[in-house]
Amino acid sequence: MEHSGVRVLMPDRPGYGGSTRQAGRTVSDVVRDVEALADSQRWERFAVVGGSGGGPHALACAALLPHRVTRCAVLSGVRPQAVRLPPEEVLRGQLTQLGADILGQVEAGGPAYPGAPPGTPAWDDPATRARLVATFADSLDGWYDDKVALAQPWGFSPQSIRVPVGIWYGTADEYVAESDAQWLLENIPTAQGHQFAGGHLPTSTTLIDVHRWVSSPTSQCAGRPSPAPSRNSTTDQTAVPSACPNENVQAGSTGHQRGSTGRAHA
Repeated sequence: MEHSGVRVLMPDRPGYGGSTRQAGRTVSDVVRDVEALADSQRWERFAVVGGSGGGPHALACAALLPHRVTRCAVLSGVRPQAVRLPPEEVLRGQLTQLGADILGQVEAGGPAYPGAPPGTPAWDDPATRARLVATFADSLDGWYDDKVALAQPWGFSPQSIRVPVGIWYGTADEYVAESDAQWLLENIPTAQGHQFAGGHLPTSTTLIDVHRWVSSPTSQCAGRPSPAPSRNSTTDQTAVPSACPNENVQAGSTGHQRGSTGRAHA
């Protein structure tokens, strides 16, 4: 963020962190929250970024707020897919066990996420430990509600999106199949593909590229047809306002991690 000079808001979705739960929410419900946050900052125009399960929420903003969203970046995002979920008590039990397994691995000396660079063991870093506990132990409601929302219709058509969309996906993503990225590229008219070397979570180099892309002048894309979606395009993978119209970025969450910790990115 410092390199790209953007001002970023990273809100927790309902049920995560300090955000009040909104039971029964849909993916498109995020739009009202994003508008309210942008209004509070007096942002007339802004970009949105969403990773993993946060990707659909960023796309909802691109589809339903075309008069305000300048660009939309999706990192390791999932495609729409109707899924028959188990009963609530079963799904909650599965998520609770998964969260406990993840925390157990970290407590035993593992990294905060697969492929993390060498450094202080995650459990020994107070900030990292607090983030992981908040994500995988204290935010079960948000995690459950995300699962339900993503298994239902999203509330908008990806084919209706007209703002520029960048789709970033890793060469070795262990959680989201590359076919999800290809589906998004084929079904969003303005989508451009960016493949990076790595897994589900992008490297810092990729994040710098994403922030630079979303803060590019809108004059480069507004009023012009976007290139056809590419299946093989590659790249190294939401401050003080810059001169670019879309200097403001709303970022949401990736998968089931909290937005305030880098999760959507929307």
